[in-house]
Amino acid sequence: MTGFRMAFRWQQIADTITSMIANGSYPRGSRLPTEAALADSFGVNRHTVRRAVAALRDTGLVQPRQGAGVFVTGQPRTYRLGTRTRFSQNIDGRGSQMTMTLLSLINRRASASEYDRFEVDRPKTLQVTVAFGIRSLEQEPVSLFYSRIPTAIAPEFGAALDEHGSITRALRACGIPDYIRKSTSLMAVVADAAQARHLHCQPGDPLLRSDSVDALADGRIVEVGTSWFRGDSIRLLVD
Repeated sequence: MTGFRMAFRWQQIADTITSMIANGSYPRGSRLPTEAALADSFGVNRHTVRRAVAALRDTGLVQPRQGAGVFVTGQPRTYRLGTRTRFSQNIDGRGSQMTMTLLSLINRRASASEYDRFEVDRPKTLQVTVAFGIRSLEQEPVSLFYSRIPTAIAPEFGAALDEHGSITRALRACGIPDYIRKSTSLMAVVADAAQARHLHCQPGDPLLRSDSVDALADGRIVEVGTSWFRGDSIRLLVD
């Protein structure tokens, strides 16, 4: 039982330090308190602190420097999920360089489950433009996205996305200036080999999966999306 509690404790400590990095208590470039100071602060032994710091190092948030201490090298960004959810607008640190890399862009008939999510009756033909890619902050990949847009609503979406590098700007170029978030569901998952390769993390690392539906003012579904966020890079805040 003691071993279980200690194993759980180092994870709690890692999570607490991650939150402190995220809120600016430990900004990028700063040095963490010494191992002894952290052990005293959390009321644990040094071995438990060492495991917590090792976990933070593995996620890229901190980096030990021989003889100098442990320094913060990363900082999670907060992504707000609200009625109008736009990656480029809803993430903090707006001065940061945000980019999108398209991995695939195809047009196909919707699957059975997509018919349900788009709220379209089966006999009706539903073609969708499907975009799969990576979103990065300051050239560091932070999420994968998989978006489906009805071809009937935005027939030129594929070309617009390729040109503008943003789903919001691409939809605007297609004559859709605004849309709202209809639903969002969140689930913790682990990265598979392909996701880990794209996100520069390790297979089995924690990801947060977001399944979303966006709609026009008249109720028509304009996007069905799935995103996978790196747990060490993005914190989701639900308004």
